[in-house]
Amino acid sequence: MHAAVPVRKKRRLAHEINVVPYIDVMLVLLIIFMITAPLLTQGIEVDLPETSAESMSAGDEPATLTIDAKGRFFLDIGEASGAPVSDQELVRRAGMYAKRNPQKIILIRGDTTVDYGRVAHGMALLQQAGATKIGFVSDPLPPPKSEAAAGR
Repeated sequence: MHAAVPVRKKRRLAHEINVVPYIDVMLVLLIIFMITAPLLTQGIEVDLPETSAESMSAGDEPATLTIDAKGRFFLDIGEASGAPVSDQELVRRAGMYAKRNPQKIILIRGDTTVDYGRVAHGMALLQQAGATKIGFVSDPLPPPKSEAAAGR
C-alpha cells in the first residue's frame, strides 16, 4: 500500500494591483480639498453701494482697487495679497499693470462708509499710474417690494 501523500495545489500569484486603498486615500484627499477650498478665498469685506447699473459681461477678471471702511487700499491684479498697500506702492503696481494691459479696466470697490475723498484719491492714484479705464463696482438694487407682499 501506498502512504497517502497530500497533494498540494500550486497557488497562482495575483497580477493585479489592489487599488481599493488608493481609492480610499483619494476620497479622503478630495474631501479635504472640498472643505479647505472655500476657506482659501481671501477678500476684503466692503459694503458696496447699490445702483441700478447693468452688470459687466463675464470675461477676464479685471484688476480691482478695494477701499475698505477704514480707507485702506488693497490692489488685486491677479495675485491677491490681502495686505493694504501704500500710495506709492499702489502707483508702482498699478503702473506696471497699466503698461502690460493698456486696454483693460481697473475697477474700484469702495465701501459705502468710506469718505468719498478717499475714493477720489484712489482714482487719482490710478490715473497717475497711467490707468485710462477706471470703473466702479456696486451691488444691484434690491427688487422693489410689491404692495401685495407688504399687506401680508
